[in-house]
Amino acid sequence: MNRDLSLLQPYPFEKLTALKAQVSPPEDLEHIALSIGEPKHPAPEFVTEVLTDNLARLSNYPTTKGIPELSEAIAGWCERRFKLQAGSLDPKTNVIPVNGTREAIFSFTQAAIDRRPDTLVVSPNPFYQIYEGATYLAGAEPYYLNCNADNNFVPDYDAVPESVWQRCQLLYLCSPSNPTGAVTGMQTLKKLIALSDKYDFIIASDECYSEIYFDEAKPPVGLLQACAELGRDDYKNCVVMHSLSKRSNLPGLRSGFVAGDAALLVPYLQYRTYHGSAMPIQHQLASIAAWNDEEHVLENRSQYRRKFDAVVEILSPVMDVQHPDASFYLWAATPIADDLFAQGLFASQNVTVLPGSYVSREAEGILPGAGRVRMALVATLEECVEAAHRIRNYVESL
Repeated sequence: MNRDLSLLQPYPFEKLTALKAQVSPPEDLEHIALSIGEPKHPAPEFVTEVLTDNLARLSNYPTTKGIPELSEAIAGWCERRFKLQAGSLDPKTNVIPVNGTREAIFSFTQAAIDRRPDTLVVSPNPFYQIYEGATYLAGAEPYYLNCNADNNFVPDYDAVPESVWQRCQLLYLCSPSNPTGAVTGMQTLKKLIALSDKYDFIIASDECYSEIYFDEAKPPVGLLQACAELGRDDYKNCVVMHSLSKRSNLPGLRSGFVAGDAALLVPYLQYRTYHGSAMPIQHQLASIAAWNDEEHVLENRSQYRRKFDAVVEILSPVMDVQHPDASFYLWAATPIADDLFAQGLFASQNVTVLPGSYVSREAEGILPGAGRVRMALVATLEECVEAAHRIRNYVESL
């Protein structure tokens, strides 16, 4: 077997399951899960109708590139959302549909890395663990950039040694961040593009939470948007990854896309033809409907806004918890060790949250996720409010 498999750590939820198995929750309280970032809002009916109306397409093999109409819908959405120059994102060469961002992150890393000694893939810390696993299985080494309250949970790129940039082949961004909810600003994105030019590395921006934000006048900026402001309509060395899972409450559709530099996406498409990950045609048709509609996304944001306002109001008197810039996570500081907090909360209140130490690695003597938990406000408003009251009761009991 591939010897690099031994480098993979258990997934955070495997650790969480083992942690919870050591205690028993109260039987008189219904379980509320705030641990997994799986949207619970209803899927848009018009999308499910398209899906069911096209089940006859199960008899057709899908192509890796997908039907042209899907790439056209994606390109149009990107142009509208991120203010790109009309026609600069060619559906034929600058867009590839994928089966969700998780699949895309992993496969893109395998295709992008040139297996040379000392190759680095740079990523934020804490992070989405797929960045790390994909790095190891591509034969590279991860380099973690700590994100904490001192840097507003965005890496201090000015502090990165030149030797790291020289070894870097791929930089992963996550904006809005999982788990912190921090958004990388326009000037930082432009700075990173300049570094990419100087040291010739790829920037891959995981933006799957970009459509969950709280101020309708200030949507999170994106990497392609920064390219557009710089007049870089070829999007050199830049790709973005988006998904319908969070934006449209369609995690089971497994539908997203990679868009950006055609010079990167042409060989990536070749890789994917071997990877065997074509999206079913009925899913493609449903995805077109979702990318072409914004009304359901506005309602989605409205629901999250109500939940965050209510939960932060309940918890802020007893915990260090702040409204994130975007995403559906609260990155709350804990009064005791984060794993003990999560275990005790489950044991006393039957509420599950994810310890922050499970989604970070020690770097420069710091474990940036320690002392925090990730709360995914994906349940109903009523459940989130109930969970917040239980968490507050638990904190007050410590």
